[in-house]
Amino acid sequence: MVDVGSGPPLVLIPGIQGRYEWMKPAIQALAREFRVIAASLPGERGSVPTNGRGFDGFVDYVDALLDAKNIQSAVICGISFGGLIAVRYAARRPERVRALILASTPGPNWKPDPYQERYIKRPVMSSPFFAVRAISHLWGELRVTYPALVDRLRFCTVAGARILAAPAAPWRIGSRAQMAIAERFDLDCASIKAPTLVVTGERELDRVVRQADSIRYVSAIDGARFHLFDKTGHLGTISAPERFTAIVSNFLNG
Repeated sequence: MVDVGSGPPLVLIPGIQGRYEWMKPAIQALAREFRVIAASLPGERGSVPTNGRGFDGFVDYVDALLDAKNIQSAVICGISFGGLIAVRYAARRPERVRALILASTPGPNWKPDPYQERYIKRPVMSSPFFAVRAISHLWGELRVTYPALVDRLRFCTVAGARILAAPAAPWRIGSRAQMAIAERFDLDCASIKAPTLVVTGERELDRVVRQADSIRYVSAIDGARFHLFDKTGHLGTISAPERFTAIVSNFLNG
């Protein structure tokens, strides 16, 4: 677990790969304005164990983060798959959620596309092909975020080092996806009362989560707002963390 910065508490929930270390640029930028609390997802090294409660086990995970720091309520911010966890938490624990922020989150009726489905069924065998495809897609996004090749290469070098230091486990990724498939996040949306911000990158740049799917939260959650994170796709929270912090700060202060 990390607990850095000062100001209003903000819980940052990582994506399906499960490692909080991958979010370090976002953690460091947000910590200039917020008290940021983050930890890897259950089952990852150094985090809490899985508890056999399926997707609802993630509610216990967020409870544990807040309880460990004696925090009664916080801003809950989910990145990608972490947004699904944030949605479930906001629905089940409304009294503990000051505001909800969903960044590049799969839609409330998310189902895997055929390619994702093949990966979920055989995560270990599919990992090399998945990695090559992901690099190809993300490189296209980074060409817009970092027009200069030297900046692009610098970002990839630093991000690659973080990934190597905290590698993701394909079988855990597959297991988390399987749990999400069985859920009805659209029903959760109807119960959410917290002020909500939906953030996505540009439609053509996010090749991981369809922008149109994320935007469905705007109509599914009463009063939710939308912010387009321009010149980014799926990586905006770590490729442009200062701009992401400004988006979050403007929403919460506004």
